[in-house]
Amino acid sequence: MTIGTPVSTPFTATSTALEVVEGIDLTGRRAVVTGGGSGIGVETARALAAAGAEVTLAVRKPEQGAKAATDIIGTTGNDRVGVAGLDLDDLTSVAAFVAAWDGPLHILVNNAGIMASPEMRTAQGWEMQFATNHLGHFALATGLRPALVAARGARIVSVSSSAHLRSPVVFDDIHFERRDYEPWSAYGQSKTANVLFAVEATRRWADDGILVNALHPGSIQTNLQRYVTEEELARLRAQTGPAEPSWKSPEQGAATSVLVATSPLLDGLGGRYFEDCQQAGPHQPGTRTGVAEYALDPSTAEHLWRVTQQTLTA
Repeated sequence: MTIGTPVSTPFTATSTALEVVEGIDLTGRRAVVTGGGSGIGVETARALAAAGAEVTLAVRKPEQGAKAATDIIGTTGNDRVGVAGLDLDDLTSVAAFVAAWDGPLHILVNNAGIMASPEMRTAQGWEMQFATNHLGHFALATGLRPALVAARGARIVSVSSSAHLRSPVVFDDIHFERRDYEPWSAYGQSKTANVLFAVEATRRWADDGILVNALHPGSIQTNLQRYVTEEELARLRAQTGPAEPSWKSPEQGAATSVLVATSPLLDGLGGRYFEDCQQAGPHQPGTRTGVAEYALDPSTAEHLWRVTQQTLTA
């Protein structure tokens, strides 16, 4: 497993997104944050706007996005915050968003997602968590590639999770057509796919000035847990024990995303995985931290890219 020379930053698990972006000037930069209407997405967008970026909140519910945009404008004084509809499990919606985008794009934060949902499928029959968390974001990023190239030094932020430790991508049955559906395994493989995307996109696109890194934002209570009961959360806490980090606020949860999106300490670096505002080391058995070897494997990343392309063009 290759993780590169570790990057060290002055930030910690308790740093906030606004602290991470302090002193960074994003004037003239344009950013898209998927799922920017709530949770860590809105705090990611707020920090980017506070640093002067033009920010588009790409959301399933435009009315919720409009409220978030108004709030961000009010707290940052930056009126260059807009809203656009985007439903990641609908390729027509993704294509429409891409077609409507004009000009360069400097920062793409692939933040939206669903977690541990009941078994659901897209119109194509794809498992919903994999479709939303990976396939939709892949289609969005590849569709926006010309805009990212035009930025002459773009970054893509791939929001993964420590849940990637729950499952590699099971290529023999990605969409649970033969195996019994298990919500956390489905979520886990989608989050592994987010890391593998960072690895392969960096390999393919670094020469175009596009670098991609993945991250675990930490444990934050947001709308992401809408399918998870309090009983299930209690069970997970008991299962993980002291290895599970403390709950973060949304502002703290957005910090690592903002670090990956903006920090000059990451200039020229891609294909890595961060947590608590630091580059993560290899996962150690018995912990819920670090990055799994299978999530950074270059051959697996290349294979997933090919499988994804085939899936989206079938």
